[in-house]
Amino acid sequence: MAQQLIQLDQEKLSCSICLDLLKDPVTIPCGHSYCMDCIKNCWDEKETHSCPQCRQTFTPRPVLVKNMILGELVGDLKKAEHSTASSDHTFAGPGDVACDFCSERKLKASKSCLVCMASYCEQHLQPHYNVAPLKKHKLIKATSKLQENICPRHDEVMKIFCRTDQQCICYLCLMDEHKDHVTVSAVAERAEKQKGLETNRQNVQQIIQNREKDVKVLQEQVEAMNLSADKAFRECDKAFKNLISLIEKKSSEVKRQIKAKQKSEQNRVKELQEKIEQEIRDLRRRDTELQQLSLTEDHLHFLKSYSSLSHLSASTNVPTYNNLTLQYFEDVTASVSRTRNKVKALLSDGWPQTSFSMTKADRWVAKNLREPKTRDEFLKYSCQITLDPNTAHKRLSLSDSNRKVTLMSRNQPYPSHPDKFLQRLQVLSRECLAGGCYWEVKWNGTVYVAVAYKDIGRTGTREECGFGLNDKSWALRCSINGCEFKHNNISTPISGPQSSRIGVYLDHRAGTLSFYSITETMNLLHRVQTRFTQPLYVGLWLPQSAGHTAELFDFK
Repeated sequence: MAQQLIQLDQEKLSCSICLDLLKDPVTIPCGHSYCMDCIKNCWDEKETHSCPQCRQTFTPRPVLVKNMILGELVGDLKKAEHSTASSDHTFAGPGDVACDFCSERKLKASKSCLVCMASYCEQHLQPHYNVAPLKKHKLIKATSKLQENICPRHDEVMKIFCRTDQQCICYLCLMDEHKDHVTVSAVAERAEKQKGLETNRQNVQQIIQNREKDVKVLQEQVEAMNLSADKAFRECDKAFKNLISLIEKKSSEVKRQIKAKQKSEQNRVKELQEKIEQEIRDLRRRDTELQQLSLTEDHLHFLKSYSSLSHLSASTNVPTYNNLTLQYFEDVTASVSRTRNKVKALLSDGWPQTSFSMTKADRWVAKNLREPKTRDEFLKYSCQITLDPNTAHKRLSLSDSNRKVTLMSRNQPYPSHPDKFLQRLQVLSRECLAGGCYWEVKWNGTVYVAVAYKDIGRTGTREECGFGLNDKSWALRCSINGCEFKHNNISTPISGPQSSRIGVYLDHRAGTLSFYSITETMNLLHRVQTRFTQPLYVGLWLPQSAGHTAELFDFK
């Protein structure tokens, strides 16, 4: 009704020229009303001034005055339209539960009746509040799932619960296939299960409290770790600054000693050089005197002077270089080089890794965070893994989108690459493993299922490169004769059900690596508890006969 009234008012208060609501409405002498701009423009275009509706002509042109009453009516109409538009949200839209009793545009239902099996808006719900028989009906929040309470076979309300089959049924079902079953009313079953539900809620709430305590412990561990890390940062920074200061001090001291030795030797050499130069001058003067004596004709003078001129003083014996001084500088250089090598070895890349141990927080996480048990739980951590052709030995053929590897009798046409295994028949994954990861390997023949650091050897001895034969890899060797686990060339025999599919679960932070034999259940073969210091990669090693295969399971 309100919409019809609004529609009627719009027609009365619309301009017949622009067909829109009146803007600055004016009424001309014949009684018709128009927008002020519309009638002005209409009359400006014509020589005569007439009404566009009744065609009455006015001479002279009427003076247009705004009609205040029409203007207020138009304003009220716009407010009413806005109010109506704002109430449109009461109509049922996509995803809403519609009233089953609205005949035209359906309003949104507020309640559903479990007796009537219908949903009602507030207007049509009133009888359930006012009529005595309807007051006894069970009302719930409006739901679109009422149809689920109707028996699909007999089209009756299901008010009975069959405990034998653990399902809701109608009274016709009770007379048919559920005739000899143990049944109760749905209300009674709900009351009984409600008690169990409360018990379950209490258990869940207790678990929540326990896990909240765990979270609090973890937060405290993080805070403690941050404080410890900040302290370690400050102390390490101070220690390294002191070390740098000491090195700089030693550098200055060694340079000062070298300079002092250099200056001392320069002064010594300069003093010797001056003595030698003086000796050369003396010898030249003596040579001149001897030459003059050799030219004299007076035999007596020659004989008298000869004895004094022929006697030479001891010559200054000075080496052309000082071998001891050069040896001194060489010794200093060698000593500094040895010190540098010692410091370099101490500060090598491996030094920080060996200085850290498994923290209390890591041990707490490994102990308290439960590893998955069922395959469905493991699949929550599943990851898609592909093999890296750049690492594959030339006798390994990759297929199935680089998820399957087969040992061939001849080399494959792989290009050379620095990451390629040259000695062992091995391949690494393209993806790096972090956090919690789960993958599965289907094998045939003899296969090592492994994880390894990226920097494991590509060339060299079997122990340097082979998965499980060094401290850079962990491997499960699978064959028809059984399984054994290998790490750092130490073998551990494995007992358990044989399966051609192996599941591997890695929790990098907790330092756990678990191997499972997959049959109808998940059977733990071996678990490793350690501390991983680098990112890990999946590895496969097919050490024996051509035709042996290993395939990473595709979880897509």
